[in-house]
Amino acid sequence: MKYTRIYADKNGDSHFEDVEVEMSLVDFAPPAPPLDLSPAMPSTNVAFLGSPAGWDSEPHPAPRRLLLIYLTGEAEITVSDGEARRFGPGSVVLAEDTSGKGHASRAVGDGNVLTAVVQLAA
Repeated sequence: MKYTRIYADKNGDSHFEDVEVEMSLVDFAPPAPPLDLSPAMPSTNVAFLGSPAGWDSEPHPAPRRLLLIYLTGEAEITVSDGEARRFGPGSVVLAEDTSGKGHASRAVGDGNVLTAVVQLAA
């Protein structure tokens, strides 16, 4: 499994990093057959976040460590080093740039963007 991480370096510039998550075969829900499972990420809350078509933000840091799981629509995120990436249904982004210059986000295309937001424990 892969996700994209957004982080701030020591100078406050934000960057993307591709992260590969190791999965292990476990008896997750016996008597069902074993399933692949990643290590747990402690979290505090889960919410849904909707962005209307055309929504656009100024650069901002993440309000806290967030795991964003894109459900519908497409968003473009630009980090302060200038790189831009697009994320659609099934994409997972770990936003950890809670300080520094942050990132800009915008909804692209004609539809709304819906994400599941998992607030991670500090």
